[in-house]
Amino acid sequence: MFNTLQHRINRHQLLSQLRIKLLDLHKILLNAERVTYEQVRGTVSRGELLQLAINDDRFAWLHQLSQLILQIDDLLHADEPVTKEAIATLITEVRTLLIPDASGNDFAMKYDAALQRNPDVVLAHADVVMVLAK
Repeated sequence: MFNTLQHRINRHQLLSQLRIKLLDLHKILLNAERVTYEQVRGTVSRGELLQLAINDDRFAWLHQLSQLILQIDDLLHADEPVTKEAIATLITEVRTLLIPDASGNDFAMKYDAALQRNPDVVLAHADVVMVLAK
């Protein structure tokens, strides 16, 4: 029984850490996109930024990251214990999202460009990688 409880706690901690790191990464990426957008369009308020993040195609790639964060929230608040398989699937989805591939993964290409433009993205990426390595 102790082992089962310990595994649940470990899985919950992993999901919580991953969620925090992905939220940090999302915030940095959204801010980087805001800065790029403002260079062309002028200053954007927080409310306008939220509307852009939801409705503007230029921000659609970040919506995929938002969806993964929501999946983590669902797992953290599920009534049933989280299985190893569910966590493995989620981690695979995160890795797939963040790694550019030959299929033209839009998120990965824009993410790669953000990595090259912003040192804060590099640090946040390293934090995510460290959590995924656990």
